[in-house]
Amino acid sequence: MKKIILLFCLITAIVTNSQEIKMVTKADIHAAKENEYNFKTIIDIEASSVKSQGKTGTCWSFSTSSFLESEINRLSGKNIDVSEMFTVRNTYFKKAWIYVMRQGKAQLSDGGLGHQAFNTISKYGLVPESVFSGLKNNNKYDHTGITNDIKAILDDYIKNDKNSSHPNWKEDVNTILDKRIGEDVKEFVYEGKVYTPQSFLEMTQINPTNYVTITSFTHVPYYKSFILNIPDNFDFGSFYNVPLEDLNTITQEALKKGYSLEWDGDVSEKTFSSKYGIAVLPNDKIDNENSMTHLVKEMKVTPDYRQQEFENFNTTDDHLMHITGLVVDQKGNTYYKIKNSWGTNSDRIGNDGYILMSEAYFKLKTISILIHKDAIPKEIRVKLSI
Repeated sequence: MKKIILLFCLITAIVTNSQEIKMVTKADIHAAKENEYNFKTIIDIEASSVKSQGKTGTCWSFSTSSFLESEINRLSGKNIDVSEMFTVRNTYFKKAWIYVMRQGKAQLSDGGLGHQAFNTISKYGLVPESVFSGLKNNNKYDHTGITNDIKAILDDYIKNDKNSSHPNWKEDVNTILDKRIGEDVKEFVYEGKVYTPQSFLEMTQINPTNYVTITSFTHVPYYKSFILNIPDNFDFGSFYNVPLEDLNTITQEALKKGYSLEWDGDVSEKTFSSKYGIAVLPNDKIDNENSMTHLVKEMKVTPDYRQQEFENFNTTDDHLMHITGLVVDQKGNTYYKIKNSWGTNSDRIGNDGYILMSEAYFKLKTISILIHKDAIPKEIRVKLSI
């Protein structure tokens, strides 16, 4: 009889525990459903289709070109597909010149920054994609080995001077660029009119001097310009420094006024995902995986923590993209809609090639933004003397 009673109690306990487990599981499922991302678009600025930079380190040109296309549309109403590779080709030559003049003590790589693209455009102009695609190797972008080949020529010239096997290094570098990217363009026909790259730039109504780069760090005074010491700033370009909250405010106010922006920052975090099209900053690393599909508590980013992560190299200038809009989730949290340049035709890329970046991620991982100066709120422009 005792055995029967004990068996009955054991069965009752198992049934009870099973019911409790089922109840907890249902509650978890309900909570998980409630916390699945549900985004609402607030601002969506006109932008061209997502492209792929292929096997190149030219995100700086793809993001700048996309930004320019939106700016051209805003200024003139025209939809023009700008050539990324025309800018890349001419910037490579500028990098080579700087490398030689500094006798090899300069950055020479595929990478670059938005202001450098604008500097190149200011000097060499713009051309449409239809005139200069830069596509080689079965219509794919592949710059593997270009900088190594250029560097070998330049190093030989720097080391051996008059005895160099490349005394005319400019011609030799141009030969590489002609072969790997395409021959330079001096004149072309677009929509029935003859243009030079400079006259085409003028037609687009883009004035390169109207664009500035803004950042936020504590090691230099606020509302002043300074040279940011990062590897890809090979030409020692100047950045305007503002408080962190101003950086966020500038970005949101620009979007509200119809201006898009170029973004430079760090995409090395595990919670930056092109597959899910999301970039967030969980407060607890245990939430990293869940944060790809569900709302989680995010970190509160302070200027001091941001500075710390920059100085210990956890935040670096990995990648540049194009900020084109704002969305909010079901709890009212704001995210920046950012156009990437990794294409759309891959099972590793979701959200049509766009990234939705939370304010927390933006505050910690942004190196800088590039923007039309008129998009900056007046009170901040006054402080910056722009």
